[in-house]
Amino acid sequence: MDEPAETSGPAPEDPAPEDPAPDDPAPDDPAAEGAPDTDDAAASPEDDDAAALPPPGGDSVAALLTRLQTLYRQAEQATESHNATEEALKAQTADTKKVTDRLAAARRALERGRDAAGRLAREQYQGRAAATALSSYLQVLLAPDPQHALDRKHIVARAARDRATTVSRLEDAARQADALAAASRKALERQRTLAARQREQRDDVRARLTEVERLLASLSPAQLARLTELERTQTAGAQREIVDSGVLSVRRTPSREGGEALRYAVRQIGKPYVWGAEGPESYDCSGLTMRAWASAGREIPRTSQEQWRTLPKVPLSELRPGDLVVYFPEATHVAVYIGEGMVVHAPRPGGRVKVSPIAANPLLGAVRPDPGGAALDAFAPPELPAGATDGADEGFDQP
Repeated sequence: MDEPAETSGPAPEDPAPEDPAPDDPAPDDPAAEGAPDTDDAAASPEDDDAAALPPPGGDSVAALLTRLQTLYRQAEQATESHNATEEALKAQTADTKKVTDRLAAARRALERGRDAAGRLAREQYQGRAAATALSSYLQVLLAPDPQHALDRKHIVARAARDRATTVSRLEDAARQADALAAASRKALERQRTLAARQREQRDDVRARLTEVERLLASLSPAQLARLTELERTQTAGAQREIVDSGVLSVRRTPSREGGEALRYAVRQIGKPYVWGAEGPESYDCSGLTMRAWASAGREIPRTSQEQWRTLPKVPLSELRPGDLVVYFPEATHVAVYIGEGMVVHAPRPGGRVKVSPIAANPLLGAVRPDPGGAALDAFAPPELPAGATDGADEGFDQP
């Protein structure tokens, strides 16, 4: 599995949310709410022999599905936390460079000030005897040209003011250099802290995905098929419920930007999900939505949590193509709305960018990156490639 390169250099200060234990169902997973055991219903007649085989550990298919859904959800939470930290690390690295550059400039200015002060000190020393041999009054009184003496007096006074200004600037430069040195040390420490957090979260994602892979490797092809069928059954039920509610009954056209974002997302169908990926060859869920809207000329946050937190909310009854649909209470998954109750998204590790029912995951809500964008008078939805809906959303049957 591909993994994002570790960077040296923008995350929220809060640590990643505590995940539920792998053996407990996620609180808002559909399977946690009395999902039916399909040991009998999901098996086809020709699969009777395979259906008789108990899943590993004696768990029912429904329990296995709940466990896998929980593991995938935990992996996605860890991925989004990693992404947020990586964004913060990028921002901190840039900030550290700015502070370091300012510190270097301040030290150069301080050095120039010290040179100027040294010159003034030498000039003052060399001219001290001539300047103090006679008082200013006597210099004017005895001078062959009193006006020249007065002019010289003004020059000397101006030089004194220049010396005072130089000393003041030198003191200011020293204070600024000291302050920037302290700021630079803090920035570097912050960068090191974020880099360490990024490594910890990367290892967390790897560990969770390894647990998923181990569980899947322990299952037979028949059990995998039954898991896939059970999830499809659950999704179909949730989809019927939302469609029958009429909340998506009004067909709307996107804004110009929303249409562009949707076309971009559709062009990515078939590309693999890779945690932390932002394209163009692979994506995670928020990497896809961020790039889709960037292609339309609008920058949005990198992570699904930040997309949910910062972008304007829109009721499901007002969804239009291009809007972002967000899932799970922690806002750890996001998709682009196509219309007709369907979304395009990078589903889960092991899967590929695909089209799914809007109810493929527990809905949290929707956001609109361009709330001021006027809806187009007419819009021709992008043509979906062959196999756009193929594959289970959970990725059980992906190569």
